[in-house]
Amino acid sequence: MKKRASRPFPSLKGHHEESCGKNCKNPLAFAAVLRHYIAMSMLTLTPTAARGNLSKLLRRALHGDDIGIVVDGKIVALRPVAVESTDYAMREYGATAAELESFEKRVHGQIQKAAKAGKLHDFTGDIEALVAGKGH
Repeated sequence: MKKRASRPFPSLKGHHEESCGKNCKNPLAFAAVLRHYIAMSMLTLTPTAARGNLSKLLRRALHGDDIGIVVDGKIVALRPVAVESTDYAMREYGATAAELESFEKRVHGQIQKAAKAGKLHDFTGDIEALVAGKGH
């Protein structure tokens, strides 16, 4: 007897065939059904439980674990996000796009002036040497 390969979600077989037919070429056609199975793997905690393990939970979230904190019956997910410097300046300091553009032009001008004057040096990665004045 030929051994059949196991499926990662054996109970989804019927859902996949119902949603797109037996000869479906698009395996993502049943993503809505699959999403419910994946959501069940999220670790959810109360704020009190999360507070005691916050550092550990944040590290797990950085490594891709789905972690949520339940607040008022809703789940708030812990996920890493990318922050752009312009986004940060707008949110933290209330800087407008025009102010950021002006700042950027001014700083680039200062950098070009310092480069022409020979005041810029390549950073080798040794911060201690740079602070001691030996980094150039």
